Amino acid sequence: MEYKVRDLKLADQGRLKIEWAENHMHVLMRLRKRFSQKKPLKDLRIGAVLHVTKETAVLVKALKDAGAEVYLAGSNPLSTQDDVAAALVEYGIHVYAWRGQSSSDYYWCIRQVIESKPDIVLDDGADLHATLHKEYVEIASSIVGGTEETTTGVNRLKALEKEGLLKYPVIAVNNAYTKYLFDNRYGTGQSTFDGILRATNILIAGKVVVVAGYGWVGRGIALRAKGLGARRVIVTEIDPFKALEAVFDGFEVMPMNRAAEIGDIFITATGNKAVIRREHFEKMKDGAILANAGHFNVEIWIPDLEEMSVSRKNIRPYVTEYRLSDGRRLYLLAEGRLVNLVAAEGHPSEVMDLSFSNQLLAVKYLYDNRGKIPPKVFNQPRELDEKVARLKLESMNIEIDMLTHEQIEYLRSWMLGT
Repeated sequence: MEYKVRDLKLADQGRLKIEWAENHMHVLMRLRKRFSQKKPLKDLRIGAVLHVTKETAVLVKALKDAGAEVYLAGSNPLSTQDDVAAALVEYGIHVYAWRGQSSSDYYWCIRQVIESKPDIVLDDGADLHATLHKEYVEIASSIVGGTEETTTGVNRLKALEKEGLLKYPVIAVNNAYTKYLFDNRYGTGQSTFDGILRATNILIAGKVVVVAGYGWVGRGIALRAKGLGARRVIVTEIDPFKALEAVFDGFEVMPMNRAAEIGDIFITATGNKAVIRREHFEKMKDGAILANAGHFNVEIWIPDLEEMSVSRKNIRPYVTEYRLSDGRRLYLLAEGRLVNLVAAEGHPSEVMDLSFSNQLLAVKYLYDNRGKIPPKVFNQPRELDEKVARLKLESMNIEIDMLTHEQIEYLRSWMLGT
């Protein structure tokens, strides 16, 4: 079988990790059991570029059990869990992923997935989608459809659609309620600090935490910083609505130029480039910590940091000290990449249960409706999103009310008033 991973001897430990995730992903396991019996994806070839973690393993195993042949590459050069990758190869997944890839390694792996000529593609960040449209237009034109897991990736795909270049329909799984309200907010909120704490073992209580961006990821990070006892939580924003929301949520809001002078820990979550750059580094206090929770390593502008520094050394795993000419030291975590996936294990299994259940249902929806959907970016169908929410509640033994017939009629009518 075609694959390339670091070491197949790591598979035993990987299987244990996957088993732990399976025990905490009740919705996906319920769907997997159902799909393994009916084989709705029989003879389908799926190409996926996702973070190769224990949670992703549960998803790709579900896809395989549903009848699909799966080709998987990592969506970040530093996020792959090598033991999980090895275990997936033993399960019959074509895996091209290992931790610590060069840029050329990373794109070589993506090309292996593409050259398998998949029918449906799953992506996290849109590097797979972009490579298909730049280098493999003929293969892209034959694809039934795709999904996208991230805000960054959805933005890239919408740009592709706007230019009239998108070759197949893409479900923006990221925009499902059961994805962004939970994965982005609670998953990233917790796992970002998991990564920071594993890398540094610092005390959050008493610190000044600066969060760049107040989207759903930024909301979650700010909430967790407050919960961990941060003395001040400062939000920087460019959107007046989000800035106002941050204020009403109880956080300070100011420009990064001001926040740079007082922050102890800086966390970016914007999806944009050079959010923290030279003008900010110049104002930071000695010992400031820099972490990124956005998809790409461009939010903390490393070229400026390297130009300003007189020395650089690794203090701890995933902690790089940059010493500036005036003696100040700035600490960059995880090489500016996703701190939660590089320095920790990514989101908890319970929240990825929601996101990856959406992915599985989206794949089936695309396959069932092949040839009927135009090449556009569209949201997860509401009925699938709601199905995931209801199954999650059931798995937690939580019941909710249902509308009575009279209530349904009342909501439909315009005639009943005061």
